[in-house]
Amino acid sequence: MSAGERLPGTPVPMHKWPGAGGLMIAADTWGDPNGPLVALLHGGGQTRHAWKGAGETLGASGYHAVAFDARGHGDSDWEPDGDYGADRMVEDLACVAKALGSESPILVGASMGGGTSLLSIGTDKVAAKALVLVDMAPKIEPAGSQRIQDFMRQKPDGFDTLEEVAEAIANYQPQRKRPRNLDGLAKNVRLAANGKYRWHWDPARLGTRAGMSAYRERLRECADTLTLPTLLVRGGLSDVLSEEGAQSFLAQCPHAEYVSVENAAHMVAGDRNDIFADSVIEFLSRAAPVG
Repeated sequence: MSAGERLPGTPVPMHKWPGAGGLMIAADTWGDPNGPLVALLHGGGQTRHAWKGAGETLGASGYHAVAFDARGHGDSDWEPDGDYGADRMVEDLACVAKALGSESPILVGASMGGGTSLLSIGTDKVAAKALVLVDMAPKIEPAGSQRIQDFMRQKPDGFDTLEEVAEAIANYQPQRKRPRNLDGLAKNVRLAANGKYRWHWDPARLGTRAGMSAYRERLRECADTLTLPTLLVRGGLSDVLSEEGAQSFLAQCPHAEYVSVENAAHMVAGDRNDIFADSVIEFLSRAAPVG
């Protein structure tokens, strides 16, 4: 099952591999397959396309970058039973790393993907070489998190036009210029049977927030176990990870490095990919160098 038909111009995934339970995971890769593997995990409501610029830059620097759609997102399969729990996503990550022949990938996770990365390390499911958390830490701001949920829950029956889709995104990300050409929105929506444009994700993955406090506590416990090279990247304009939340994580993980990206909000890589990619590559050149 999916949100509907893929629009013309939607990029076709370069790869598909079975994840947990055989559910197919769609992915793109860049760079030398013999280079250190960097797994790029997007946030809730995003797709692998959020990492295209960073993936290309990492690939050009000698790394083997892979960005994949989380289950229930983009071109990855939907879970028939609606199981979008964090542990299933950890299993999907382990499956992708295995498919690419890496036992010790570098993990770069934004928001939801950062949580998956942190859990995979803290539960010993992935023996990561280094970790980059992007606008994600155990302590976040409830209001910012709620704003993401509100954005994802709007127009459950779909939008009438791509212009409406563009307006919704512009309202959510006012720091970005609204694109004049709407063709790039094709990868964000699907054409439903009712003729409306629906977001690319499975509505069932939104679920409820009943278990959120327990999830945040698991993240906190996992953060206490970190010993590998770690970088925290925060968007300077973020309303999800505050400076207080970032400092709380750095107190937990005192060996971690920290970068605050000016003029970037929660979607750091998309807002300032140039600064983001440079910061990550500079960190990796010391923590997990090529060759």
